[in-house]
Amino acid sequence: MFSPEGPSLRELAVQALSSVEHGYDLLAPKFDHTPFRTPDTVLDAVAAALARTGPYATGLDLCCGTGAGVEVLARVCGESVTGVDFSAGMLSVAQERVRPAGDPAPAADGRPGVSWVRADARALPFRPAFDLVTSYGAFGHFLPEELPGLFAQVHSVLRPGGCFAFPVLAPPRPSSPAFWMLLGFDGVMRVRNALWRPPFVMYYRAFRLGDVRRELEGAGFRVELEPLREFGRRADGSPRVRLVRAIRF
Repeated sequence: MFSPEGPSLRELAVQALSSVEHGYDLLAPKFDHTPFRTPDTVLDAVAAALARTGPYATGLDLCCGTGAGVEVLARVCGESVTGVDFSAGMLSVAQERVRPAGDPAPAADGRPGVSWVRADARALPFRPAFDLVTSYGAFGHFLPEELPGLFAQVHSVLRPGGCFAFPVLAPPRPSSPAFWMLLGFDGVMRVRNALWRPPFVMYYRAFRLGDVRRELEGAGFRVELEPLREFGRRADGSPRVRLVRAIRF
């Protein structure tokens, strides 16, 4: 699962016994060499789908990590993009690897300027200035009861008609090894959080599309679902991966 440049078992154990913020500070230098980074195939498919509905002027990547999603925004936004994360370590890596590093002005090659902000996604320090907000793989760090507040924050930073977009993978079938692996992981995390402080919130099976759609609509979004055709369909005809587009009223 991990390349030789990735974290050791000991490093992962230390991270898992930390808070979410400190754990990602520790993991940041090796994060891009783990399976936790969103695969380029998903990033490219989302970029292609957004390009079909763009262009956009300003973009925000929520819980941006080491900046892979910011690079997607730089491909579809014409003026500026911003990455926000509450891990200083992840932002430091992002600033080093994403060009232009921390420069809010547009680059000479026409790419939008990039800026970085350290903040909690549940208390975003922005006015309604963005046409597009994206996020990748971060929703497991929020408990189900936190989603209404999180989506209200996203709604508050989008301009009217702006879009909140993120990919959602179809959940694995109970007959698949992945189902039992994720179920086991969530179970271990619940036991860990019952016995150890500070908690490390990361639950893979808590983010369910039906519930998410209801909460988005409750926060003032019109929700559209687009199958990402690059990933095909399952045996029952359902998409393997969907792009959720939540449009602010």
